Amino acid sequence: MTEKPSHYIHGTDPDEQRRLSLLNDILNQGSLRELAVQGGESILDLGCGPGQLTRLMARAAGPEARVVGIDRSEAQLAEARRLAGLDGEEGRVEFRAGDVLDLSLGPGEWGSFDVAHTRFLLEHVSDPLAVVRAMVRAVKPGGRVALEDEDHDILRLWPEPEGLREVWRAYAESYSRAGNDPFVGRKLVQLLYEAGARPRRSTFIFFGAGAGDPLFPAIATNILGVLRGAKPAILAGAAMDEGVFERTMDALRDWGDRPDAGFWYAMAWAEGIRPA
Repeated sequence: MTEKPSHYIHGTDPDEQRRLSLLNDILNQGSLRELAVQGGESILDLGCGPGQLTRLMARAAGPEARVVGIDRSEAQLAEARRLAGLDGEEGRVEFRAGDVLDLSLGPGEWGSFDVAHTRFLLEHVSDPLAVVRAMVRAVKPGGRVALEDEDHDILRLWPEPEGLREVWRAYAESYSRAGNDPFVGRKLVQLLYEAGARPRRSTFIFFGAGAGDPLFPAIATNILGVLRGAKPAILAGAAMDEGVFERTMDALRDWGDRPDAGFWYAMAWAEGIRPA
């Protein structure tokens, strides 16, 4: 766990918003399946981003549920509210601005939630344990704490595009330079335990496809968007010039058109219970 200040390397420009929305669409059903929301549960979603998954949780929990989504980015929250409005769901989730490293809840809200959840957040903060401790404190005794995050070491593409291994390694290193943890996914059970929760189960949510799968074009587009969006951070610290990076992007784009291409990745997922 590093104590360096951290920052989000991808930004929040419109292209990144579209990429995040696409990624949400791909992953959300698996996340919702593992979370197994029960009717009427009160849910806290930290780092809610554009809010698609948060609103799916709210639908699953039903009209009596209380669902709060918190994000530090006003741009992300504006997108979440815009998307909710387009779907006629303005009042389904309360979207709030907040700092997950210094979480502010109302006096009656601490210890009141049935579920606290986060995804794609712990890899982007300097102190993941502080976030998980706040999540444990936010749920009632017996409440659930669900963590989803990445371990960038498990990505596999085949046939492997030339240069991808080096660019992906430089991408992961850019996280560390930014005060973040590109391998936090493997640490989720430990984080739950150290935060005072009782770990209950863990799994992977598969994120991948092969050529011929209807999801494959979207997944190939997403990884291109990930690396293009992080280009300044990658080149800032890697022993790599722009020409090498661009040739790798060309190889990755060509790979996306291959009839034999395969993509394997997964989100690490773990759940713990606040002891009574």
